[in-house]
Amino acid sequence: MAGGAALTALVESLDLEGRGVAHVDGKAVFIDGALPGERVAYVSRKAKRAYEIATATRILRESAARVTPRCPHFGVCGGCTMQHLEPRAQVATKQRALEDALWHIGKVRPESMLPPIHGPSWGYRRRARLSVRALSDSGPVLVGFRERRSTHVAETTSCRVLPPRVSALIVPLRELVGGLSVRARLPQIEVAVGDEAVVLVLRLLEPLTAADEAVLRKFADAHAVQLWLQPGGPASARPFHPVEAPPLYYALPEFGVRIRFSPTDFTQVNHEVNTLLVRRAVQLLAPRPGERILDLFCGLGNFTLPIARCGAEVIGIEGSAALVDRARENAQRNGLVAQFMVADLFEPAACARLPRCEAMLLDPPREGAIEIVKAVDDDAPRRIVYVSCDPATLARDSGVLVHVKGYRLAAAGVVNMFPHTGHAEAIALFARQ
Repeated sequence: MAGGAALTALVESLDLEGRGVAHVDGKAVFIDGALPGERVAYVSRKAKRAYEIATATRILRESAARVTPRCPHFGVCGGCTMQHLEPRAQVATKQRALEDALWHIGKVRPESMLPPIHGPSWGYRRRARLSVRALSDSGPVLVGFRERRSTHVAETTSCRVLPPRVSALIVPLRELVGGLSVRARLPQIEVAVGDEAVVLVLRLLEPLTAADEAVLRKFADAHAVQLWLQPGGPASARPFHPVEAPPLYYALPEFGVRIRFSPTDFTQVNHEVNTLLVRRAVQLLAPRPGERILDLFCGLGNFTLPIARCGAEVIGIEGSAALVDRARENAQRNGLVAQFMVADLFEPAACARLPRCEAMLLDPPREGAIEIVKAVDDDAPRRIVYVSCDPATLARDSGVLVHVKGYRLAAAGVVNMFPHTGHAEAIALFARQ
C-alpha cells in the first residue's frame, strides 16, 4: 500500500530512470535509490494494479557497483539519476536497454554488438538550460536544474556535470539575477560552451533597464563570458555584450573541421563523445571518393563535413532553413564541397523524392525516421548508418528495415552521451547485398 510500512525486495534490474526494478507478489515495483542485486527495504509511494512506485529506505545488501554520488545535490536535483551507480555499470545498463528495445519492439538482434562509446563522466555538459526562479520579490534567486519529479528549481551551488568554469558561475548568476529589475521575468539561462567561448543566453519576458544593462556588462567582463538576450523564441537571441567576440565553434581534428554554431542551435552536449561518435559513424559508413551519400537531419554538418573530407559526394538534408544556411557557411569556411537542401523529412512525399545514393546516414530527433525507412525501395542504399537518441524509435525503424525492406542489422551499440542520466543513445549499421 502507498505510504504503508516498509517491505523488502530483491532488485533484479535498473530502468532508464535510475530506478531499481523488483517483482513482489507478481507485481513490478520500481524503487528509487535501489540497484540490481541489492536487497532493500522500501516504502511504496504509488500503488497501481500492475505496478508500484517506491523509495528505498534502507539497503540491506549492497551492490558492488554502488558508489557515493559526487554531487551534494544528488537525489534532489533532477539533472542526474544514476550517480550512485559506477559509470561502467551505467553503460552496461544502457547497452542492455538497447538490446531489449531492439528485440521486444523491432524483433531484431544485431549480428554484432559494437563497443560502447563513452567518455569523461564529469564536466562533460557543454549545453544546458538552467531554470531561474525568484523565491520572492526581495528574497534569493535559484539557478539550476529542476528538482526530481517537480517543477521547482533545485537549490544548488554547483553542478559536477557542467564544465568547472560554468559550474562556478551558478552562485554569481544567482546574485546577478537577484539584482536585476526583471528578476521575476527571467525564467531561464541557456548555456553554450565552444572550444574558445562560453555564451549565456538570458530569456527575458520584459525589457531591461539601463541600470540592468550596466550590471550585465560588468558581469560579462568580470567572468569572461558572452551574454546574449532572447526576448522571444530561439531565433530572437542576439549578442548583448561583448558584441565583437570570438565565435562559438567546436573542432573535429581527425577530419580537419571546425563547426560554428549559434548558442540556440542544436549541438551535441558532450563534445568528447561526439568526436568518437563521428569517427565511428564515418568508419561504419565507409565513404568512398565519388560515392553519393545522403546525410539526413544534417543540422550544422556534424557528419556531413567529415564525410565530405573523405572525398564522397555528400548531400545534407535538414528541415530548418536556418540550419542549412549555417551548414553551407561551415562547408565554405572549411574549404569543403557539400550540397545542402531543405526538406521536411517527416513528410512522406518529401521522403519519396530523396536523391538516389550509395549510402545514407540518419540522425533524427526522438521521433525517429519512420517516413524515411518506409520510403526505402529496391534501388535503396546498400549501407545505412542510423544514429539514434531514442532506442525505442530506433527499434521500431529497425523492424521495418529488416523485416520489410530486406536489410541486415549488421551491428549496433550504445553511445553514452549523457553520463549519470537515463538518456541512452545508439548507433546502428544496416546493410544488404
